Parts: sequence; C-alpha cells; structure tokens
Amino acid sequence: MRRALVLLVLLLLTALIGVSGLYLLSPPRTRVLRVATTTSLYATGLLEALAGEFRRERPHVVVQFIAVGSGEALERASRGDADMVFVHAPSLERRYVEEGVLVEHRIFAYNYFVLVGHPEDPAGARGLDPVAAFRRIFETGGRGDAVFVSRGDNSGTHSRELFLWSLAGLDPRGRPWYLEAGAGMSKTLLIANERGAYTLTDIGTYLKLRAEGRVPNLEVLVDRGEVLANVYSIYIVNPARVPGVNYALAREFAEFATSERGQAIVGSYGVEEVGTSLFYPALGTEGLEELWAKLAGG
Repeated sequence: MRRALVLLVLLLLTALIGVSGLYLLSPPRTRVLRVATTTSLYATGLLEALAGEFRRERPHVVVQFIAVGSGEALERASRGDADMVFVHAPSLERRYVEEGVLVEHRIFAYNYFVLVGHPEDPAGARGLDPVAAFRRIFETGGRGDAVFVSRGDNSGTHSRELFLWSLAGLDPRGRPWYLEAGAGMSKTLLIANERGAYTLTDIGTYLKLRAEGRVPNLEVLVDRGEVLANVYSIYIVNPARVPGVNYALAREFAEFATSERGQAIVGSYGVEEVGTSLFYPALGTEGLEELWAKLAGG
C-alpha cells in the first residue's frame, strides 16, 4: 500500500514538473495595444520612438498605430477600433470627453502651428499676426494671386485652420483659390510646395520634410501667437462605454509617455535629424491645462 502511494506521489510530481516545464517553455502571450493617432505624431516618427522604448521591457507587446486625422482618430475610438488616442484637437476632444467616450486626459507634448508659403509671399503675410495673415491671403486669393491648400480632413490642423478663418470673419470654402486636399499633413505640404501655395502646418512635420529636401518652395511666414499653440493629448478609451478596450495596457503606455523617461524622448526627438527638437515635453511646463481649456472653448 505504502509503495503504491509513493508511486502515485512520484507520478503526480512528474506530471506537475512536466506541466510547469511546458509553461516555462511556452512564449508569453502577445499583448496588443491599438493606438489611434494624429498623423503628425506618427509621420515624424515620435510615436514609433516612444513605442520602441516602451517595448524594450515589454518585448511581447505589439503596438498597432492607426494614423489618421484627429477627428477620425476620435471617431474610431468611439467605435471600439482603438484602446487609446493621441490627438491635438481640443475642441473635438472635449465633445468625446463629455460624451464619456474618453477618460484620463494627459497632456504629453506641445509645439506650434505655423503658416508656410512660397518665399515670394504674394499676400504679404510674413510677420503678421495669424488672423491678419489669413485676411491678406483671402484678399489676394480673391484677386487670383494666391492659393491656399487646406487639409480638409477634420484633423486637428484642419480644425485650427477653420478656427483662424472664423476669427478673421471669413469663410473661404468653395472659392477657386481654396483647395481641400483631404489628406494628411505630409501630402498637404507636398501639394502646397508644388503649387507655391500657403498652408497651415504643425512645425514638426514641416521641419522633417524640409530636412529631407522635399519642400524647397515653402518657408515659415507666421509663427507667433497663442492661437497657434499646438497641444497634444493622450486619452484612454472608456471601457465602461466601449467594449473590448485593453485599459490596463493603454494606461501603461500613457504613464510611460508622460514619465520622465518618456518625456526625455519627446524633448530630444528630432535633434539629430533636423537640428532641433520637433516637440516640447509637457513635463515641467506650466499653463498647458489652462491653454488646452481655452483652445477647447472652455
């Protein structure tokens, strides 16, 4: 009897060791994080840099980026296509927050929008405040001497451009000199470069394309004014409203991006490639929440 009991215990131990060995030999389960993002953060490569460092200690995490305009990124989040969003359209973001789609707002970076155009500057916009520059372009375009290329894609940049036209008391849509690209920032800049046109762009994408020699016919003409501040925010999609959200992993990435380590990547990104940082870190910068609220219409 005792011998049979010993054999049974040995068999059980062997089975347990075998199961444990299989578990240890099996690769950890892949964790997928879906990130809907504005095109400027993706096209410049900043998000890939952040994700690469994030995955250094999490090799079995796969980060899938959905690079679209901010408006489309927010809409996809509401449909359950993403676990989190990186966007820069405060007025649009506010609506989704109020609807309960997005939670845990974090500002993680900022830079500025700039008005770029051909060096000859037919509208004489150089050095003007943004609203005055847009009025000049409207007048010059009406005479057939200027072209403006809009993203026309419900992105954060497009939203800010329309806001500037509204501040000027003007609506250029439908006019022959006003072209709607319906495209991301890089393509819109390339069209403006070909046409010798004006466009509004985030400074990061412009600097990257300029360093690559792809927009030789475009110069920064207007780069001052609080209304040109470009604030980038992170949100997690609310799992109570949208089923299937990987909340825990989204929060991990959001916390990493706003940590000292993540913010160091933000602050140094672009220095080697274009000679200057393409973005400024939010960490240690005062007044960004108030600025975001003002831009959101609050």
